[in-house]
Amino acid sequence: MEAQIQVPSKLPHVGTTIFTVMSRLAAEYNAINLSQGFPDFSVSKELISLVNRYMQMGMNQYAPMSGEPVLRKAIASKTERQYGISLNPDTEITITAGATEAIFNSIAAFVHEGDEVIILEPAYDCYEPAILLQKGIVKRVPLSLPDFKVDWDRVRDLISRRTRMIIINTPHNPTGTLLSKEDLDTLYHLIADTDIMVLSDEVYEHIIFDKISHASVLAHEGLRARSIATYSFGKTFHATGWKVGYVIAPAKITTELRKLHQYVTFSVHAPTQFALAEYLKDENNYLELPAFYQAKRDLFLDLMKGSAFEPVKSSGTYFQLFSYKGISDLPDLEMARKLTKKQGVAAIPVSVFYKESESHQEQLLRFCFAKTDPTLEKAAEILCKTFPSA
Repeated sequence: MEAQIQVPSKLPHVGTTIFTVMSRLAAEYNAINLSQGFPDFSVSKELISLVNRYMQMGMNQYAPMSGEPVLRKAIASKTERQYGISLNPDTEITITAGATEAIFNSIAAFVHEGDEVIILEPAYDCYEPAILLQKGIVKRVPLSLPDFKVDWDRVRDLISRRTRMIIINTPHNPTGTLLSKEDLDTLYHLIADTDIMVLSDEVYEHIIFDKISHASVLAHEGLRARSIATYSFGKTFHATGWKVGYVIAPAKITTELRKLHQYVTFSVHAPTQFALAEYLKDENNYLELPAFYQAKRDLFLDLMKGSAFEPVKSSGTYFQLFSYKGISDLPDLEMARKLTKKQGVAAIPVSVFYKESESHQEQLLRFCFAKTDPTLEKAAEILCKTFPSA
């Protein structure tokens, strides 16, 4: 008989992500998948053609570890136009295998055993496992209901001599809320006399509505010197499966980030990098995104007016929260499962973005509206018919 070995887990309390669970359930029940955050419409034909062209040109070997110079220069130019800052593409920009790798490397490079990291809940699910793998300590600050604003007094109360990092996310997944310049000013004043770093997840930087400007740490003179900002071409250009992102940080910080990056992925798909560099030359390819996604948000909200679901304001991302308090007393995970199995529409329960999910039963579901109009129309028709407004 073959001997059984012990396999101790470094993440014993981590299971399959809710996104995988709900997408699998949606597939099993042939439901409309408004759960996982991916578009169901095509990537730009021009961008696909560019990737193919660079493949045909033979750009198929390893890219430089830090990223193709032409792409890093394009990002530097784009960032200067957006935020009015000058970056050194050789020492401050690194191309990563999506924003998830950028976030993991940022945490792993700087969080040591016993270091504390403050996160704002509800929080995207990749932050905490990365902290725990470094034997760091997670400190949580719940965003204040009903508008999911940051209670900076609670953040201040959690800061200690062991605080190494604060993670922020704007536009915020799952709530669709934004941090303002005033929020960043407050954050800076809280940490100005410390060595605390800021990790800013800004993957939805171009998906902001109602003519509001994105408040980036890169545009904040005080925070920029101690901040790491992460971005996603997958989110910006509707190509989440390509897993290409980037991270911007001061040179000293970038040096440490690249030490991990070179052993995690080393480099990222070369022809896609060349294609993205060329595609970025036309600013309209990303500047038109706010209007594009606002039209989808507004369409979905209009379609859902005939239902008993109550919307929570979404100012960014391609997610819309709805309250179902007027429909059911079910916990949100049960409600999400029921919607998928019985009504054929999949959503994400918001409580899963909290550590203590049972203590956060605000009866909210997150729907992704990065879908074709017919998909949104069909989903809304089902929900309005099943749960009509009074």
